[in-house]
Amino acid sequence: MEHYDPKTIEERRAVAGECETALQYGIRTYVDDMDDTVNTTYAAWPTRLYLVGLDGRVVYAGGLGPYGMKPAELKDAIDIYLRSIE
Repeated sequence: MEHYDPKTIEERRAVAGECETALQYGIRTYVDDMDDTVNTTYAAWPTRLYLVGLDGRVVYAGGLGPYGMKPAELKDAIDIYLRSIE
């Protein structure tokens, strides 16, 4: 499936929804606004994994992708975080 750079927030949401469905990773997907405020704030370019806690604080900040992206580390951080809030 080929995707282009979305020009509207609706297009961006549609692409994210397709990815969420295709990947089936079972967590809610959020998209940045068209000004890329979150991307800029969290230095998420080109790719980065974050876990944000219920209090809005960053619980896990992964390295820059693609080489610094370690999904297994994120999974471990999620597991630890979920145990800490039980």
